[in-house]
Amino acid sequence: MAATQDYDAAAALAVFHESRAGVCGLVQSGVNAVPPIFLAATAPSPQSPVTTALSIPAVDFSLPRSDTVALIRAAASSCGFFHVINHGVAAGVVDSAVSAVRAFHEQPRAARSAFYSLEPVGAVNYSTIPSVPQQGAPLLPWRDTLRVRFGPGEPDLSRLPAAFREPLQEYQRSLTGFGKEMAGLLSEALGVGTERLEQAMQVEGWLMACHYYPPCPEPAQVMGSLEHTDPSLFTVLAQDGVGGLQVRRDDGTGGGREWVDVAPVTGALLGDVLKVVSNDESQSVEHRVVIKSTQDARVSIALFFNPAKRDKSDLFGPLPELVTTEKPAQYRSFTVPEFMSSRREYGHSRSSVERFKVRSSH
Repeated sequence: MAATQDYDAAAALAVFHESRAGVCGLVQSGVNAVPPIFLAATAPSPQSPVTTALSIPAVDFSLPRSDTVALIRAAASSCGFFHVINHGVAAGVVDSAVSAVRAFHEQPRAARSAFYSLEPVGAVNYSTIPSVPQQGAPLLPWRDTLRVRFGPGEPDLSRLPAAFREPLQEYQRSLTGFGKEMAGLLSEALGVGTERLEQAMQVEGWLMACHYYPPCPEPAQVMGSLEHTDPSLFTVLAQDGVGGLQVRRDDGTGGGREWVDVAPVTGALLGDVLKVVSNDESQSVEHRVVIKSTQDARVSIALFFNPAKRDKSDLFGPLPELVTTEKPAQYRSFTVPEFMSSRREYGHSRSSVERFKVRSSH
């Protein structure tokens, strides 16, 4: 479907947000063609060639610690993501959280709309968050998101009905210990001691993005999410079995990079903050979501583990232990507000963190 010359995208976007119904509302209304405000004209083609599903590196927490650290080091330096097994979080806790997210997004429009807000006001809000491409005007992803903030401090989640709140709280609590363990393992993988990342940043998993990708009548015309890297130290991703996640990796021929499908399993995605503090010893993985189905909705939960130190006085840059004569600092120091401002201005792809690169004078 092509937009006509007299199509007023700004007006259509305003009407969409004023409906407070999200993409799910469009689907529930019986829409059979994608509105132009969703057309992925500036996005990479979701139908671009991909290889067969990628075999994700697996990190087994039940192995001797030295073996687990070695697996994390290899995955972090090569691709920036891995599947976590034997992590100690009960499968029932994960399944209940995913089911709660699906139930929230599939409840009647009037119940969802009470939480609709584009601005992150309060601890709980729901919306279709516009994508920020590197070039061109923002466009809408084929995705609705429930954002839940568990901190810092004591957030008020009472607005969220208990049927949704309690499974998400239990999931976040269960992952708190896992996140601390992961931060320690990543520290060891970098060779800076178990407590170093925690000392530097006070790592907390307090922001949860609960995504719902409705079925689409024209999947090739939309993107679930544009190409991006995460702004976190690392992200824990839980998802159902529908699929749609793709990551970019070298094509193996030296001829460039390609998008590959990732099997729908729970895993960890390493983010831009870790890439910076590791002085490029760790990679931040570029990923996106394509819509796979005209019948089935995809659900995922991303829990972002970020620095709790977020004031204008808190500077982040390569850890001094990882800066040597042979490998000088690859990035200048910056604050979290400065970093997030860069992402808002330049988009959520790798180019936003590259703006903090130290440029060689040679």
